[in-house]
Amino acid sequence: MTFLAALRHDRVEAPWLIDGPINGERFLLYVEKVLVPTLQPGDIVVMDNLGSHKSKAVRRAIRKAGAKLFFLPKYSPDLNPIEQLFPKLKHWLRKAAKRTVEAVCDAIGQTLNRVTPHECSNYFANSGYDRS
Repeated sequence: MTFLAALRHDRVEAPWLIDGPINGERFLLYVEKVLVPTLQPGDIVVMDNLGSHKSKAVRRAIRKAGAKLFFLPKYSPDLNPIEQLFPKLKHWLRKAAKRTVEAVCDAIGQTLNRVTPHECSNYFANSGYDRS
């Protein structure tokens, strides 16, 4: 299973769980159907430097929503705030010990409900992004 989501300074948004690995086609589907509807003009989308993230169609979809797109340098998880959320998510999923897609999806939803705005803001601050 693969879990995708967007992290804002005050919440986790656009969560999506797929039963299988991510590839360019699936990532584009996520961007167009799940991420883009949450974007507002002027939003900034920062993504890992993965091949599936860098297609022209992905760039077009994000820019068409009025958002700006930036890529992190290669091998820079310390600059990616959502990487700090994922260990918490994995911990709670292991603790829940769910094995079906539906049960894992429910467990993810319960975990995401525990993520506070303050926590999200701290992930950004810890990665060096200051809001001031």
